Amino acid sequence: MSDKKSSNPFQNNDLKDSEELIKDINVSEKAEEDSGENTEGSVDKETEKLKSDYETLKNQYVRLMADFENHRKRQEAERESLLRFGTENALTKLIEVLDNFERAEKALENVDDIEKYKESFELLHKQVTDTLTKLGMEPINAQGQEFDPNFHDAVMRTPTTEYDENIVIAELQKGYKLGDKVLRPSMVNVAAAE
Repeated sequence: MSDKKSSNPFQNNDLKDSEELIKDINVSEKAEEDSGENTEGSVDKETEKLKSDYETLKNQYVRLMADFENHRKRQEAERESLLRFGTENALTKLIEVLDNFERAEKALENVDDIEKYKESFELLHKQVTDTLTKLGMEPINAQGQEFDPNFHDAVMRTPTTEYDENIVIAELQKGYKLGDKVLRPSMVNVAAAE
């Protein structure tokens, strides 16, 4: 009998295959639906993770900016403190010179001897010079040097044959520097060709 059924030309074996195919389609559709739900769930999870990462980075950035601003303010305060301390130090040393001026003035009130005045003046001048040297100030050498616009301010040019051209003939006002920084250039008279 089974031979008859299998040999039956009206029986469609493809129908059985179709039923199985339909079952497979239904199973795959259900799997797609399930995976669609998983895809949406994974997208939501990924979005939440990205939002969380963004918030973390944003908070780190805000903290970093606050730290930088605090650092900048601290540096500015330190710089002002250093300047104030430097000025304080210089003024403290100059107060000693001022004290000596006042002592000399009192001591010379009843002195008529010009030599005593001269001696006192020289002592005070030496003390001022020494104090400024201790603070780092140096005079700029100009007399007989070649003119250098970085250190000299030429206010006169005198034609002469005694000196080579661009040599400082005379220093009209002394210049000073602090390390490599020029505080005041020397005012000079420079030799020019006749």
